[in-house]
Amino acid sequence: MTSSAEDPEGRSLTDWATDRALRSVISALRLLPYDRRVPAMGWFTRRVIAPLAGYNRRSAINLSYVFPDMDRAERAAIIAQVADNAGRTMIENYSPDEFLARSANAEITGPGFAALQEAQAEKRPVILVTGHFGNYEAPRAALVGLGYAVGGLYRPAANKFFNDHYAGTFTAYGGPIFAQGRRGTAGFVRHLKAGGILVLLFDQHVSKGKRMKFLGRPARTALSASELALRYGAELIPFYGTRRADGMSFDIDLEAPIPHSDPVTMTAAMNASLEARILADPGQWFWIHRRWKVGEMGKMLKGKR
Repeated sequence: MTSSAEDPEGRSLTDWATDRALRSVISALRLLPYDRRVPAMGWFTRRVIAPLAGYNRRSAINLSYVFPDMDRAERAAIIAQVADNAGRTMIENYSPDEFLARSANAEITGPGFAALQEAQAEKRPVILVTGHFGNYEAPRAALVGLGYAVGGLYRPAANKFFNDHYAGTFTAYGGPIFAQGRRGTAGFVRHLKAGGILVLLFDQHVSKGKRMKFLGRPARTALSASELALRYGAELIPFYGTRRADGMSFDIDLEAPIPHSDPVTMTAAMNASLEARILADPGQWFWIHRRWKVGEMGKMLKGKR
């Protein structure tokens, strides 16, 4: 690392300090028993990390954009639940042994599970699509517990210090993991063509994505999952790990495969699937992400068209 504010690889002093703080918190909490560790990280994220990092403010802006008439108390309750769930998800993903053990006996429901089993028996590829809802790794952990090798394509964290260990949480569950980019996409495609199972999260802003409605507002959305499914004859199955009221366990659900048609129609169906989950339980979605274009949000929030 150079003495300047940012080195040639984009590693800033602020990123270094943030990563060191997160490493310290994660290391300290991992000394606790799992049943205490998970709620403790939820509390710490809700009370300390989310306010300081601006997550609560971002959640508030996104909620106001999508639900402009929402009661202030309801919005505050959702913001707190979002922060708590994000913290729990992070420490769960940094506790792979315990998380896998708890997921091994999880019941998997929904018609998509039978479709996945059939595709694998016939050595056909499967693309599992989901969003940052509940804990998106819970269904993957449950499938791994049943012996399935489930790989994925992930977007490297902006903080490159944090990404050095963050990426390792994906590989702990088995199955090949590919970083977004030319090399990662090539490996992802090879695995898919060989009849593998892969996971894609599709609910983040993509600058060159298709402008589509998401929760009633225009959002740039990647069509890649649908395009890959069509190109390689893969089943496209939405799946979710919804956190239960106990805060520790999950409902694992694989929905019916999305019928093959065209990329826009299929991606719209993916959006509709996730929208239904969010509307039913908004506190489980990561409203902390920058899902919508800032300029469009600003105009709307100021009452302009």
